[in-house]
Amino acid sequence: MKSDTIQLAHGSGGQYTHDLIRSLFGRYFGNPILEEFGDSAVPGRMDGQLVFTTDSHVVKPLFYPGGDIGKLAVTGTVNDLAVAGARPLWLSCAMVIEEGFAMADLERIVKSMSRAAQEAGVQIVTGDTKVVGRGEADGLFINTSGIGVLASEQPLGIDQIRVGDKVLVSGFIGDHEAAIICARGSFPVEMKIQSDCAALNYLTTRLLNEVEGIRIMRDPTRGGLATTLNEFADGREFGIRIAGECIPVRQEVLGLCEPLGFDPWYFANEGKVVVIVARGSAAAALELLQSHPLGRAAAEIGEVIGKPPGKVLLRTAIGTDRVLDMLSGTMLPRIC
Repeated sequence: MKSDTIQLAHGSGGQYTHDLIRSLFGRYFGNPILEEFGDSAVPGRMDGQLVFTTDSHVVKPLFYPGGDIGKLAVTGTVNDLAVAGARPLWLSCAMVIEEGFAMADLERIVKSMSRAAQEAGVQIVTGDTKVVGRGEADGLFINTSGIGVLASEQPLGIDQIRVGDKVLVSGFIGDHEAAIICARGSFPVEMKIQSDCAALNYLTTRLLNEVEGIRIMRDPTRGGLATTLNEFADGREFGIRIAGECIPVRQEVLGLCEPLGFDPWYFANEGKVVVIVARGSAAAALELLQSHPLGRAAAEIGEVIGKPPGKVLLRTAIGTDRVLDMLSGTMLPRIC
């Protein structure tokens, strides 16, 4: 069926569904595994310990400077595997599409997903398509799941963190959420800023292979840097202190936050990694990060401390400490 928009028939499971899958998803995601078009993918044997993740993606607007929901879906899932120390291999893609969604926009998103997958070195090998009625979805929702294998024998996890370890971040924080807010046009601000949406797997693999003493890695997405650090410290016998003046934040992001009462520490990121590393390895880790295109602005921002346990402290410019709590409730406007 030739149509400029998605019709309910595209979700019927019949001929229109099969035509959509083969003519669009099969064309851009095409690989020998996917082209079996079975109910499940049989990608082959894996040599190593399995790592698995899943994520759902909703964002408004669907297209924004530096990315779109398709690129976000692929890189977000790749990054969840990457910061767990895995080499991402295969993804699934399930789409819930609203009746009337423009076919041209869907093709643009699928092309973006294909390009992001190729750049990250992963294959989209299975998926699902559902169509709901008008007004029953916000255009398009995407779920992606990912499978990878551990790329290093270094043990990663909160239990590996020790007092004296250093905290690093791979670059400017808050770019993604700032780009989304500006793209919506909800506030009378004009700002040229792009999302940092990018796949981190090549960077994290190098970090694990070339630097000893990596304790844990995490991509600070929803809830931002502050929430990620609180996830590390919450309920533990250590705390974390970071220095506000050491955290890389673009002036454009600060210029957006200050008049609107936002806090950049809680802004979402989609192409950054927070790393806790042994004190003696911090310099080597920072040098490696800064040598990579995705880590040019990397910085050491703090350290793990013994007291107070379970807390994240922000050292201010005047030398006082402020408790940086986990994000409570919803910071408006919601980005997803």
